[in-house]
Amino acid sequence: MPDPRIEKLAKLVVNYSVYCKKGDMVLIRAPAQAEVLALEMYREVLRAGGYPIMMGTFSGTDEIFYKEAKDHQLDWASPYGKFLYEKINCLIGISAPDNTRAMSNIDSKRMARAAAAGKETREIFSKRSAVNELKWCGLAFPTNALAQEASMSLPEYEDFVYGACLVDRKDPVAEWKKVSKKQQSMVDYLDRVKKLEFYGEDTELTMSVKGRKWINSDGKHNMPSGEVFSAPVEDSVEGKIRFTFPGVYMGKEIEDITLEFKKGKVVKAKAAKGQELLDNLLAIDDGAKRLGEVAIGTNDGIKKFSRNILFDEKLGGTIHMAIGNAYLECRAKNQSAIHWDIIKDMKKGGEIYADGILIYKNGKWLK
Repeated sequence: MPDPRIEKLAKLVVNYSVYCKKGDMVLIRAPAQAEVLALEMYREVLRAGGYPIMMGTFSGTDEIFYKEAKDHQLDWASPYGKFLYEKINCLIGISAPDNTRAMSNIDSKRMARAAAAGKETREIFSKRSAVNELKWCGLAFPTNALAQEASMSLPEYEDFVYGACLVDRKDPVAEWKKVSKKQQSMVDYLDRVKKLEFYGEDTELTMSVKGRKWINSDGKHNMPSGEVFSAPVEDSVEGKIRFTFPGVYMGKEIEDITLEFKKGKVVKAKAAKGQELLDNLLAIDDGAKRLGEVAIGTNDGIKKFSRNILFDEKLGGTIHMAIGNAYLECRAKNQSAIHWDIIKDMKKGGEIYADGILIYKNGKWLK
């Protein structure tokens, strides 16, 4: 008998996260390992009156591509992907890797080149998402590989995933509405703020967020969610920040990252491990050298770092920032072929000041 939490997760994502309506074209993208969840999504879209489009993916595809592709293939962007992003109303993306380290030995320059080729397609996605023409949600299906990354057994990891998504509760939609209400008070406050200062371990960073819009991430685009985010004014970031959690990019880890900024641009980047990949990511384009996101994680139900950014960036008591592309709905301008999140623990001495007022200390919101 399938885990009943799978059915509840499908209902939550289709009816709450992407709030599928009659006539919506819904793309469900999932690997074979997540078949049981993908089929429940398919069922729920039909029940909601939508038109489900199932797209199956195969593990190993990316590894084969980056090992075999010639330069002209690395520079090619699929017109089919572009067409879909122009036409669909909803996107549900399910990840379920059977090997999280399959890309470990791939040349990072080839990965960066292919990422640059997909810029136009990502811009279409960003523009339609910003005006709510394209509703989307990304989520993970528990696999042994993800459980191993998190140092858990599969049953433990299933409890971790479904608990973070609140589908172990009687009414998950009601629970996410509570989260939304709580975070909205943070957003309402931050929308009035002009300047932010961050302090912590090897960190002293300032930025302007004047005129920027803060977003309440309450389970609509990611499941699980639990963060509020915006983007700094592009040329305003000054100072240094050390990210205490490893940054993970397509299965590759970059450890102990420190970035220094002047006039909004990274002028010095250092990592204890993965320096070459970090340098290559920053060199993708000019926008990759600037911050496209600043965020506060609020999900206290996520108890530990799991090496999966979908969960880790939501960790209560953390902040994260992303180099590269900014979300248009934040009224931001930075554009890049990459958007890469990096996380910092704030529970031991971390502080955030808003227009000179202490609003966050030791991982807790004070206002």
